[in-house]
Amino acid sequence: MADEEINGDTDDIQHDKDKTQKKTAKHDSGVADLEKVTDYAEEKEISSQDISGALSLIGDRRNKEAAERLEKEKELQKVSVRKDDIELIVKEMEISRILAERTLREHRGDVVAALTTLTN
Repeated sequence: MADEEINGDTDDIQHDKDKTQKKTAKHDSGVADLEKVTDYAEEKEISSQDISGALSLIGDRRNKEAAERLEKEKELQKVSVRKDDIELIVKEMEISRILAERTLREHRGDVVAALTTLTN
């Protein structure tokens, strides 16, 4: 009878080992599946020269945009507008004087076009 208990315990231990191995196998297969769908990106070393080049490119682009804005503002200042037209737009549209004047200048003093733009 003692032999039966020992064999029974051994079977239980063997059964537990089998369950553990099955769980480990399931876990490993999940990891393998995850590795299949995961993208691996190579790590690259970024050189300081690349960074400097990118920063100078960004700086040049900003300077160019600032120059374009300044040029546009100069062109808008050259456009003459009547004070009566500005007052009309401010009164009718209930907007600030600065916005009314800017819109009127953008439309080269054309009150109808400026009002149309502000209503849309």
